[in-house]
Amino acid sequence: MKIISSMRVIRTVSWLAVIIWMAVIFYLSSQTSTDSNRLSTGVTEHVAYTVEYVSASEDMNILHLNRVVRKNAHFIAYLILGILVIQAMRRFSIAWQKCVVYSLLICITYAVSDEWHQQFVPGRGPEIRDVWIDSIGAIVGIGLYASVSLMRRVYKALRASGN
Repeated sequence: MKIISSMRVIRTVSWLAVIIWMAVIFYLSSQTSTDSNRLSTGVTEHVAYTVEYVSASEDMNILHLNRVVRKNAHFIAYLILGILVIQAMRRFSIAWQKCVVYSLLICITYAVSDEWHQQFVPGRGPEIRDVWIDSIGAIVGIGLYASVSLMRRVYKALRASGN
């Protein structure tokens, strides 16, 4: 009885993490272009300061760097979403291939819906390029999760066999 109950808690917490992360993405996408740019510019300034500190000879183009920071934010947000979704999917007895496909479908569908949502936010709009970046981030996150899981299984098998 306790095993079933603890598994239910783990599944619930796993999906709760997915929903919370989706809410974070939705919140960030709900910011007006001015607010969003202010946030990314703050991050960009910290990145530029760090790069200039490490390499004093670097000339920084802040506008270009800000665009890079914004696109990387898309990638990283969906990399994390991909990891969270496949991790939640793995809590059920579903074959790996199906977990990967379902996780990708969930992440890509959310990326499309997120871009569609942005058309209703002042100063923002949907960009197909962002869906591609989001999707690649999710693919990398899911791939990382699968790779680490495979390495853990191989390691456990090797330990069990005495090698």
